[in-house]
Amino acid sequence: MQISSLNRLPLVLTAVAGLLVAPGCKQENKAPAGEAEKTAPAKKPVVRLVYVNWAECVAMTHLVQAILEDRMGYEVKTTMADVAPVFASLASGDADAFLDSWLPVTHKSYMERFQGKVVDLGVSYDDARIGLVVPADMDITSIEQLNGKAKELNNSIVGIDSGAGIMSTTEKAIQEYKLDLKLVPSSGPAMTAELKDAVAKKRPVVVTGWKPHWKFARWDLKFLDDPKGVFGAKESIHTLTRVGLEKDLPDVVALLRNFKLNDQQLGSLMGAVEDASGTPEKAVREWVKQNQALVDGWIPKA
Repeated sequence: MQISSLNRLPLVLTAVAGLLVAPGCKQENKAPAGEAEKTAPAKKPVVRLVYVNWAECVAMTHLVQAILEDRMGYEVKTTMADVAPVFASLASGDADAFLDSWLPVTHKSYMERFQGKVVDLGVSYDDARIGLVVPADMDITSIEQLNGKAKELNNSIVGIDSGAGIMSTTEKAIQEYKLDLKLVPSSGPAMTAELKDAVAKKRPVVVTGWKPHWKFARWDLKFLDDPKGVFGAKESIHTLTRVGLEKDLPDVVALLRNFKLNDQQLGSLMGAVEDASGTPEKAVREWVKQNQALVDGWIPKA
């Protein structure tokens, strides 16, 4: 078959290109001299953290998020919810970790309900406490004395989100102490806003309270004595994960196991987040700079 001059042109160009390569040598694309070849790092999986809108939970979750992103190369997605869906999401595998489970009392019912479906990595903070909190200048010291202040308190105890363990425990306290008070659900921020207003106006108020919390540094407050022991003794904050996370992301689990804070450290972290004019992300990253040695000790060695 006759080939036209136009059709022969690609063949000529191919032949010329072939002459430029020495016989027996493989043609390679090399980087310019002195420039190392760059390989894109493998993209790490997303870590899904769930949290409740409690002061210590917000602070700890955003701190761990910053460490995973800045120091360990992960992408982190955070989701805020009430405590019941938080536990459900861990149990179903839709979330990876929750940093603020209060045991042995507050979240006992959830741990029993989801036994075998969540993993307890251990204690991150061991000086926690829940109970009923009032301004220090209120002239009562015990839960038993609240009925004498019922009218001044508008027959109300200011609560937080309805699914929180402290809410069910407070309902039990109302029954045990036969209180003429109603527990009013709200949220962590709404509770502290009500407390702030009451302290400023020097009016009586009783709230569902817990420690650690920045409110104890901000205002002069006290826990009411609990002679019946409804709220239990000292509690600990535990880190929980979904089943299988240690197999899937062992370095993330190693970080979470190492993650521990004492009273001063957690107090300073919560204070930094509360006082921040911007988002928690900026506050926790500044806190990391000021506590570099502590943070370095949490990060697993490669």
